[in-house]
Amino acid sequence: MQEALTLAARAASTGEVPVGAVVVRDGVIVGRGWNAPISELDPSAHAEIRALRDAAKQIGNYRLPGCDLYVTLEPCIMCCGAILHARMRRVTFGASDPKTGACGSVLNVFAEKRLNHQTEVSAGLLAKECGAVLSVFFAARRATRVI
Repeated sequence: MQEALTLAARAASTGEVPVGAVVVRDGVIVGRGWNAPISELDPSAHAEIRALRDAAKQIGNYRLPGCDLYVTLEPCIMCCGAILHARMRRVTFGASDPKTGACGSVLNVFAEKRLNHQTEVSAGLLAKECGAVLSVFFAARRATRVI
């Protein structure tokens, strides 16, 4: 999660919402991603999606069984869908997202037993640190708005 926090800071430095993600297999980071939908003009360029793409290229397979995703913010519905299609073993996130979180905050995609793959979810790893990165970012944005 520490590496994901570093990647979140990278996103913030470019004006993106500070979210970072890493894919880990056998204790080794095989994929990295940070938010970049604004800079890439791509609504799907969330940290999780970018980390999955990076891991798939590194591993040489679009399926990522046996891999775990660590992300600083609870994934949205789009990202949960990609995580399921990649056949990820586990998702661990830091801060909950009460507006768009799809791992239990707004809804829980991974609790749906009718889906053909089940991904484990762990919440709250370094939650305080992950939440602080977001709070600082949005406080700074609010402070720079001219009213």
